[in-house]
Amino acid sequence: MERIVGAAGRHTGLRGRSSECARLDALVEAIRRGQSQSLVLRGEAGIGKTALLEYLVESASDVTVARAEGVESEMELAYASLQQLCGPLLQRLERLPAPQREALEVAFGLNAGPVPDRFLVALGTLSLLSEVSDKRPLLCILDDAQWLDQASALTLAFVARRLLAERVAIVFAAREPSGELEHLPKMELGGLHDEDARALLDTAARVALDEQIRDRILAETRGNPLALLELPKALTATELAGGFGLLEAHGLSGRIEEGFFRRLEPLPTDTRVLLLAAAAEPLGDPLLLWRAAERLGVAPSAAEAAEADGLLTIGDRVTFRHPLVRSAIYNSAPP
Repeated sequence: MERIVGAAGRHTGLRGRSSECARLDALVEAIRRGQSQSLVLRGEAGIGKTALLEYLVESASDVTVARAEGVESEMELAYASLQQLCGPLLQRLERLPAPQREALEVAFGLNAGPVPDRFLVALGTLSLLSEVSDKRPLLCILDDAQWLDQASALTLAFVARRLLAERVAIVFAAREPSGELEHLPKMELGGLHDEDARALLDTAARVALDEQIRDRILAETRGNPLALLELPKALTATELAGGFGLLEAHGLSGRIEEGFFRRLEPLPTDTRVLLLAAAAEPLGDPLLLWRAAERLGVAPSAAEAAEADGLLTIGDRVTFRHPLVRSAIYNSAPP
């Protein structure tokens, strides 16, 4: 989604999302004042949930941020997402009551023991987040929450409901939230309004579009920002010329994923191997990625082609352009 940048270079919002950005600004301001917050961003693939989460993180530069992403292949692994979220915070674990600390240590694989009591894990998580927020407000980000393992989803929903005066916010983003998150405050994301959608489409089109074709794309994408940005790259010249039935074969998310798949095909073999390793590593840890690349005999320079094409960025974290990039990489891998 296109960002709007102020004179000083600070992001002042996202095109067509002023009210949503204002609500997220208010959420950050609330935890600065010591008022706990929880929120679920709900909307279809490509609607801008991840872009809003990035805006939220950028707006909270004075706040501790912990984040995790649901991974479809890890949904059967109990506490996988919770461990990803809390892993960087475990230096405060020693301050928890012994039963809660021991439950988390077993849940996160730090100690052996019988399956921990879920209530103790949930209480321990609540205590841990409260301890961390004692120094600075804490913002917890859970992207792709529709793929949280059930144990993590239950724990985080429990915590979100019981936050009171702690300086903690938990923000989930999901296509369709699980039942565990159903009763938390929500922000529904729809498509962009026509004026914003047209402006975004014009920035993405490789060629000037006939007005009839533009109208057809706008109608079929229903203001979905990722579709508006990626479909012009995915459509063939014939499809752009015809302008009809653009999405009927595969649906919106399928067509976007197909566009990402086409962009993978011309990449060097080493780049595609590196992308597959990144897609299989759920933590987004660059050190783990480079270690895997070394074992696979792939040089770090292999990432350059993927970064240049905008498929992923590698900085403090490995971040894909969109979850559909990850699924396109999985689906393009040989059996």
